[in-house]
Amino acid sequence: MKFLKPRIETISEKKLIGKHIKMSFAEDKTVELWRSFMPCRREIENFIGSDLYSIMQCEPGFFENFKTNVLFKKWVAIEVSTFDKVPPEMYTLTLPRGEYAVFIHKGLVSEADKTYNYIFGTWIPNSNFVLDNRPHFTVMGEKYKNNDPDSEEEIWIPVNPKMLN
Repeated sequence: MKFLKPRIETISEKKLIGKHIKMSFAEDKTVELWRSFMPCRREIENFIGSDLYSIMQCEPGFFENFKTNVLFKKWVAIEVSTFDKVPPEMYTLTLPRGEYAVFIHKGLVSEADKTYNYIFGTWIPNSNFVLDNRPHFTVMGEKYKNNDPDSEEEIWIPVNPKMLN
């Protein structure tokens, strides 16, 4: 699997509406969360575009001291222009403005661990960036095809420039 250099992008604040659940990598509830969200996503008004977001909210040090049984909050959501109308059993999340390293994962979701291993094991330690304590997210846009080897999704990793002494 060939890994491409990420693009570095600064985003403005994003407003999202969706559902969330506490889970760990050892007890992955992602499929359950998507099954809960997808049938009712059309209830969300004032959405922007058609991209779907999968978001991880973690405690500081989560990735530096990674353990598969540590809990984090997983979101599935879509971007909206305002929080004026939030459907029942859905919640709001604001992604703060910030800099991200954006990687493209090509292939099956079940092979994404190879991409993440490259990001956290090779790219970050050898880059001019450090992880920032903001949500990590994946964008499933028009090139995303569920369970298809030709699928593409964007992995957004929050970063800050390394402080050089």
